[in-house]
Amino acid sequence: MLKKFYQREVPEAGCDEAGRGCLAGPVFAAAVILHPEKRIRGLDDSKKLSEKKRLLLRDEIQEKAQSWAVAMVSEQEIDRINILNASIKAMHLAVEQLTLAPSLLLIDGNRFKPYKKTKFICIVDGDALFQSIAAASILAKTYRDDYMLNLHRQFPQYAWDKNKGYGTLQHRQSIKTFGTCLHHRKSFSMGIEQPELF
Repeated sequence: MLKKFYQREVPEAGCDEAGRGCLAGPVFAAAVILHPEKRIRGLDDSKKLSEKKRLLLRDEIQEKAQSWAVAMVSEQEIDRINILNASIKAMHLAVEQLTLAPSLLLIDGNRFKPYKKTKFICIVDGDALFQSIAAASILAKTYRDDYMLNLHRQFPQYAWDKNKGYGTLQHRQSIKTFGTCLHHRKSFSMGIEQPELF
């Protein structure tokens, strides 16, 4: 069972990202400050939940959290500053949008850069340990999935409605057939030699 808080003395925000390993699309991040008196049942690492369950939990998180925010960093920025820095930047942007300023950040993973003077703790597999990080993972994942579904309507040949930009065999074969587009990350290896066509 996931812990609700790391500590209870000061407001803390769980932070997580989605789309770090994708070949296409932005990286998204979310920050969530849970309400101490409102319970959200079923919070877990977004990867362990069905799409339907994630969407139901997203609504509940947005309704019950003290504060939440989602941010993204573009493919072009990922290519410019690398995916690690882009993921951290997306988290910073999400924290910056919170209406309640946290005094502690719980970061999923083992790498982070300080956000202003806010204390932070990096927690490997934090989305499977703390509810606020799990909530952030759900928001980041669902908002990114929505974004990729919209891109799919413009570029159906890549099947982003199914792979969401990850390097599945089908996605790589589509890149080999059709080339890359402006939403592919040029700094990532596509696993094939194919020039950009559009």
